Amino acid sequence: MSQSRFRPIKAYNNPGFLNSRHARALRILSEYVEPESRFEELEVRDTIVVFGSARVLPKDVAEQKLAEAEKSGEGVEKAKKALELSKYYEATRELSRRLTLWSKALEGTERRFVICSGGGPGIMEAANRGASEAKGENIGLNISLPFEQNDNPYITRRLSFMFHYFFMRKFWFMYLAKAFIVMPGGFGTLDEFLEVVTLVQTLKIKKKISVVLFGKSYWDAILDFGPMKEWGTISAEDTDLFFSTDSVDDAFEHITKHLEKHALDLPEGDYLSM
Repeated sequence: MSQSRFRPIKAYNNPGFLNSRHARALRILSEYVEPESRFEELEVRDTIVVFGSARVLPKDVAEQKLAEAEKSGEGVEKAKKALELSKYYEATRELSRRLTLWSKALEGTERRFVICSGGGPGIMEAANRGASEAKGENIGLNISLPFEQNDNPYITRRLSFMFHYFFMRKFWFMYLAKAFIVMPGGFGTLDEFLEVVTLVQTLKIKKKISVVLFGKSYWDAILDFGPMKEWGTISAEDTDLFFSTDSVDDAFEHITKHLEKHALDLPEGDYLSM
């Protein structure tokens, strides 16, 4: 019997098909199934998600840039703002470190309340860095962008993800989360915060979660819900869906008390209600 010179390609090994519009549903599904398999393998039960700007610098880097700006005489005011903003990098780092130490000290539990960020630089890096300094596993849910947001070096290697679809990345932010920390950020952070409170308000997220809006001077200048209350487009109690603070101590106490009350002893299967 003569051998055929043509060997057909199996569909799951056909790059042309897998990258075509016809396989879009498969690509979407893969961004659900593949992360799920890794979370199960590494026994990640739930998370504390940290949102915030990719542009915030560590304090030492911001100080160095200010010194360079003052020496050159260019960009001094911008460098001063960057130094002021760097306090949120350090606050994120410290809060993530403390929450990781707290979660690691819990007895008789699986891997719980793992720090999770968007995987990039800035506030995201600070969150992963703080968890790493506490020798804890931590997660980075990165996204491919035209200007390439690279993953930061502090993410646990097996828990570093790269998504194509924003909505699948958002799904994984929401699905495992028991608490959200929203640090100062731009359009992306604002979008993430408002989506969280919308899902809670509309009961699409049924589990009890803690939402901390950190940085009162920053967020008070950006978010004024008073007119929405006055016009009746939100209820007066809707602003109780989140807790505003400038204090790492207060944020830590608020989150840990909430988790101890509402999440620590949930029966198996109930902790993912969404």
